[in-house]
Amino acid sequence: EVQLQASGGGLVQAGGSLRLSCAASGFTFDDYAIGWFPQAPGKEREGVSCISSSDGVTYYADSVKGRFTISSDNAKNTVYLQMNSLKPEDTAVYYCAADPRGCPALILDYIPDYWGQGTLVTVSS
Repeated sequence: EVQLQASGGGLVQAGGSLRLSCAASGFTFDDYAIGWFPQAPGKEREGVSCISSSDGVTYYADSVKGRFTISSDNAKNTVYLQMNSLKPEDTAVYYCAADPRGCPALILDYIPDYWGQGTLVTVSS
């Protein structure tokens, strides 16, 4: 059974940092790309970053470039999203997702095959 467990959300002041984790199981981690998809209240879910587990290719949306860093620990089947310089507009439920078609395809071209539950990030002004 494919499982993606997102964690690490919380309440932080603007300018602060959080690190999200996405622990994966039930599939061959190295064959998949993992992405992060925040969904703000009243808005559609949109991808902001992904990483290909096989070759480390990464992608960042313009809205997070320079502030967020995605990384992968293949030994732990876990992807991390380090979020710095957080802004109130970053407030959202952050979902992680996995897809074998690679990064940035799972953000730009496809709806990912597998989704985890979300973790709430709240940035206060």
